[in-house]
Amino acid sequence: MLLTVVADYGIGDLAFAEVRQRFAQLLPEADVAAIPVPPFDTVSAGFCVAQLAFGDGPADRVIYANVAPRQDEGEPREDNAGERLVAARLDSGVLVVGVAAGASLSFLAAEGVPLHAVNVADAGSQFRSRDVFPGAVAGLVRGDDGLLGDPVTVASVPERAVVYTDGYGNLKTSWYDAPADTGTTVRVRIAGAEVEAMVSDGVFTVPAGTVSFAPGSSGWGGRACYELFARGGNAAELFGFPTSGTPVEVG
Repeated sequence: MLLTVVADYGIGDLAFAEVRQRFAQLLPEADVAAIPVPPFDTVSAGFCVAQLAFGDGPADRVIYANVAPRQDEGEPREDNAGERLVAARLDSGVLVVGVAAGASLSFLAAEGVPLHAVNVADAGSQFRSRDVFPGAVAGLVRGDDGLLGDPVTVASVPERAVVYTDGYGNLKTSWYDAPADTGTTVRVRIAGAEVEAMVSDGVFTVPAGTVSFAPGSSGWGGRACYELFARGGNAAELFGFPTSGTPVEVG
């Protein structure tokens, strides 16, 4: 069984190792992988969750997401309480368990996947993803659906925005259709940066040194996410390294 942890602990952080050890204790049959996202970046987390959940892979895989900025309430929190744990079983058999913070589960909800609260404490440790939640994940893996509670509604996916920056600096977006005819040069604005890009039907179908705005390698449900790709360069750098959730305007 493949169990992927999507979290904002930091690349190579001890927290990933501690969570992996906890799952090795509770689910020794699981092959645990880790995907880091930037601190408190629920949009990137939600994008990664959806890409992994809807993509090809073994039916018995599990995605465990923990990006919990505890920003749902501004008042002091008792006993390290935070956003609650939520779960979804996809028709494919994939199990997703994650903290319902920001957009972490919004991409699933946008595709009509039912989300349910998990009957587990939302407090008791600063490090809930190691100390509190893994037991519930293991129970759900073993088929204990008595852990599932009421339906949960989450925030909407940010429209026409940056949703993830990959290791090459490509900016994946929540644009799913072409903003202009193929071959058209457009002005793309993200926050305070404006860059010319060519609308194309593939990221590499532009000359070297050109930024393309084209359907990329990510997406689900028959739709590809458009991404900004600087051939021979780094699109994220050109746009000032925008954070996920920042609107992408084309004119």
